[in-house]
Amino acid sequence: MKAQFNYSSLFLAMLAAVSSPAFSADDSTQSTITDEAETVTVYGRALSLYRSQETSLATKTPTAIDDTPQSIQVLPQQLIEDQGARQITDLYRSISGVSQYSYSGVTFRGFRQDQILYDGVRGDPFNGFSIPQLFNIEQVEVLKGPSSAVMGSGEPGGVINYVTKKPTYEAHRRVSVTAGNQNFASGSVELSGPANEDETQRYRVAIYQDHENPSRNNTDVRNRIIDLGYAWDLGDTTTVTTQFTDIIQHYGGARLRGIPTDNEGNFLADINWNANETSDYQDLEAQVYQIKVEHDFNAWLSGDVTARYYENKETQKYHEPMGLVDTDGDGVYDWSKRQYRDQVRENQAGSLSANLVAELGSHTVLFGGDYYRLNEDYVYYVDKSVTGISLTDPEYGADTSGYTLTLSKQTESSSERYGAYVQDQWQLTDRWNVLSGVRVDGFKDKVNDLVENSISEYQGSGLSYRLGSTYQINPNLHPYAVVATGFVPQDASDQADSNGGPFDPEESLMYETGVRSYWFDNALNVNLALYHMVKENILQTDPDDDTRLVSYGKVRSQGVEVDMLADITENWTANLSYAYNDTRVKQAYDGISGSVGTRFANAPHHQLGLWTRYDITMLNSSVGFGADHVSEQYNQSGQIVKAYSVFDASWQTRWQQWQFQLNVKNLFDKEYAVSGFIDRTGHFPGEQRRIYLTANYEF
Repeated sequence: MKAQFNYSSLFLAMLAAVSSPAFSADDSTQSTITDEAETVTVYGRALSLYRSQETSLATKTPTAIDDTPQSIQVLPQQLIEDQGARQITDLYRSISGVSQYSYSGVTFRGFRQDQILYDGVRGDPFNGFSIPQLFNIEQVEVLKGPSSAVMGSGEPGGVINYVTKKPTYEAHRRVSVTAGNQNFASGSVELSGPANEDETQRYRVAIYQDHENPSRNNTDVRNRIIDLGYAWDLGDTTTVTTQFTDIIQHYGGARLRGIPTDNEGNFLADINWNANETSDYQDLEAQVYQIKVEHDFNAWLSGDVTARYYENKETQKYHEPMGLVDTDGDGVYDWSKRQYRDQVRENQAGSLSANLVAELGSHTVLFGGDYYRLNEDYVYYVDKSVTGISLTDPEYGADTSGYTLTLSKQTESSSERYGAYVQDQWQLTDRWNVLSGVRVDGFKDKVNDLVENSISEYQGSGLSYRLGSTYQINPNLHPYAVVATGFVPQDASDQADSNGGPFDPEESLMYETGVRSYWFDNALNVNLALYHMVKENILQTDPDDDTRLVSYGKVRSQGVEVDMLADITENWTANLSYAYNDTRVKQAYDGISGSVGTRFANAPHHQLGLWTRYDITMLNSSVGFGADHVSEQYNQSGQIVKAYSVFDASWQTRWQQWQFQLNVKNLFDKEYAVSGFIDRTGHFPGEQRRIYLTANYEF
């Protein structure tokens, strides 16, 4: 009969097992470590490959996921590599309750959200319309539900946190090249390790470059990332880690909109149709600086301070679809009117976060505070008299140099977000934990509208709390429950009168309960979560005027999520995520599109993601298979976005210091839309079949 165990011992045992030369990812059997009277079970192969046992995201302290009273997923490096994921959109299948909305924005438990974190703090250099890349990301952490009690203002659906790659104590050197269809080519070099003999100083130097010509007309994409880091230990109690990242992202033929459809979701143009000309583009240039200081004051008191700063410039010159026309009177739209838009956004943002953690017997008490400031300069020119384009026989070659541009918007805005919080993790017994936390937030926004010659200022405060508990019925069943609130001031740039502002802050309340369970000697891990959320004062693009915003009164989201990890056989593992969500408008202001009871935009009822891997040990190889199903959705204009199912496959093998990997995405080359926006801009098409062959050399 197995003895009971605590999770700190479990984690230490896992670290010991992983660091042992006898351990590898191919070990598929469970083992036990006996230390006098205590027996610790080491999880099986599937959980070792694809599941982290601990994270600091939900609590800002190292906490076992099983002791966290809120749904959380961690996508480790192994899963990212196996799926051949290059950007965050490649991973949505593995996150229950998350689907693509537009660009980097996602639908998260029924609500649209764009905010993401890096190493637990604010400062997203891809903010706006650019898509986060994964080259310098070690793992992706996803917290479901409101995180305002410790993270500050944030959407109630959840938050995605990117854990960046840091300098390492052991030497890691890798060169990688990839080639694929649609003229894809990439190369990268990553060097990391100790900078001196006693390993008290460590470095990271990495560079990545890619290029491709995606299938849609007039498009080309380039990404370049330079990632540097240096860390040093100041004695046994203090560690300083510095990082710098330089990002260049070019989307030719973009900012990409969708493809127009009829009300039933049928494309009205070829899957490669694009309203943009060859000369259109969206460019992003960004630089990110980060420093973190960690210090142990004594055996029971520790703290950390993180400062992050970035500046970026996003330039967009593109043709915007402005309405569909039936030119021949047959009842089918065949022409799209267009505008030409010239937009520049320049951002400078800085954040400062400090935490103090006290281990006081059965209590782990967290005190913290943070400050974030964003300055944005926005200039928007438009020509509303440009020639449209056919949906069925598009002719490109417009001379943009002859366009007459008129200044439409110009704003200088600043946003400040600040807060202080306290949290207590109380271990009442060996099996029962209680988490409680409260946070006070303040915000101050200023918008200088240079076109309207007006200055608007907004400020306010909010209170957020979280109360939850976990209980270990036995080693197999770990139920939890939590109630949490959220608070989100509207973006400063949205508050301008020209956008329809000012708008009240968003407020939300969530109830969630769930259970984490282990079966068949930990060969199967099943996590179940049920939630009910209400959110008020949600902004959406006005379907009748996309230069303005409108606010819904109240929207309710409820659903269930199931995540499974399984050792099917000794060499066969599977990762499955399913989510059911029902998000509906419960109260709408007069004159707002979307009546009470209607489903929210891009909030599918059902999502199913699968990734499975089979190891062929005699060949030192593995094969993988993935599936992604999203049920029917609606765009903001009420048009249907059809359900879709797509499939992926992979093959991976190792030979000496080489690793070769083949990934095929959208295996059967299905034409589909991942989401919709409004009727005149159409639905966002999913990628056509992509084939990538990668060679990695480690030395």
